[in-house]
Amino acid sequence: MGEKLVRVGTTYLPVINVNESAEWYVEKLGAVLSYKDKDKAIINLANQSFFLVKAVENDTANFIDAYGKERFSLTFEVDGEEALVQLRDELCQKEVKVGELEDRGHIGRNFVFYDLNGNKFDVWSELSPFFKKQFSN
Repeated sequence: MGEKLVRVGTTYLPVINVNESAEWYVEKLGAVLSYKDKDKAIINLANQSFFLVKAVENDTANFIDAYGKERFSLTFEVDGEEALVQLRDELCQKEVKVGELEDRGHIGRNFVFYDLNGNKFDVWSELSPFFKKQFSN
């Protein structure tokens, strides 16, 4: 049986203030704003659309695992450790809340960062083979 689902096209993120959040993603992460109204904004980032949806305060895409640890629900990829370190440095300069570089016992390294609403994201230094092939062309 072949792969039926080809890619993730859209991710929905809860935000408190749609305008401020859209501006944050554009300014801090280089997202492209494609739509905005009072209840949502659509940004394009990392080959996918993100809907920033007005939500109740303190609601995030994060979750708590079975051991009580807060987890992210999304990992971004960059092409190599040098790109990882450079991105982390850029985010620090833009005053984004970031975690330390981590060795999690598998290939590559990671770090986490948070948006202004507390949504937690992971960044991994290993680009998936499909994108690595496209990225090198």
